[in-house]
Amino acid sequence: MPVPGRPTWPKTLRSALTALLVTLAAASLPQAASAQGSSVLALSHKSPFNCGKTFYANNWSPGHSPSGAIDWQDYGGDDINGETVRATAAGTAYFNDAGSTSYGKWVEVRHSDGTSTRYAHLSSMVKAAGGSLSVSQGTTIGTVGSTGGSTAPHLHYEQRTSGGAVDTSPTVEGVTVSLGQKKAITSTNTCGGSSNPYTPEEVCGSGYAVIDSAALTGGRTYLLYNSGNGYNCVTTLKTTNLGSASAVSAFLEPQGESRTTDSGSYGYYAGPVKRDAAAQCVRWGGSVGSSSYTSPFEHCG
Repeated sequence: MPVPGRPTWPKTLRSALTALLVTLAAASLPQAASAQGSSVLALSHKSPFNCGKTFYANNWSPGHSPSGAIDWQDYGGDDINGETVRATAAGTAYFNDAGSTSYGKWVEVRHSDGTSTRYAHLSSMVKAAGGSLSVSQGTTIGTVGSTGGSTAPHLHYEQRTSGGAVDTSPTVEGVTVSLGQKKAITSTNTCGGSSNPYTPEEVCGSGYAVIDSAALTGGRTYLLYNSGNGYNCVTTLKTTNLGSASAVSAFLEPQGESRTTDSGSYGYYAGPVKRDAAAQCVRWGGSVGSSSYTSPFEHCG
């Protein structure tokens, strides 16, 4: 018999209310911290090389510093020296130079989830030390070399947690490379149909390395230098309307001289524009559609 003054509820409604109260109580309890905490790297990382390139990822141990870092090395007959280095995931790239010690020329890309990646012993970087650059997955950040405390050309690569620790079992292209393992990994970086199949180095030719770049809406313009002949080269690569003719341009102007420009309706890029500019400041830039960039006179060395 019901208790006077207390409402009675159908059995099914009482059960539903009980389940709801249990759910709300559970939600209000503090959640246990993840067993792995900040060690979890949620981003999906591509290989740091051009689409289709295969190199060994060597997580050698013991004796590698820091433990868990990968040394990317030659595979088969493909020499890694001079290869284009690309961001393995999107973020902000910071450019550094330790000279003839440690990492030498190196880049740290800080990602949106607080994690970071490092790329060391570079021969060249797309920005001078102290600079920064917003990058997408696949953006060129430098070239493979042997600067710093390196004894042979290779790419030193690290994945770091949001707490700063090195992930000792990094995953690239869905392949986990644990301590002591050496695996051949083929890059799918920039393989997508929306990616430009050309690189600045391919456009400008042998001997040219990227020394600067600027983002455009729908592309990026690059400045390269050939230390062998003293020439600069500028090219602008599209990232939209690929394969379809649309307005794009590239220009180069050594200080005190006339400007050379290549502009037109192109499917993939404008340029290369090459000029002898050894020991001269240069003004450079380009455009994609209505988006354009013009540098000050710089890179005077």
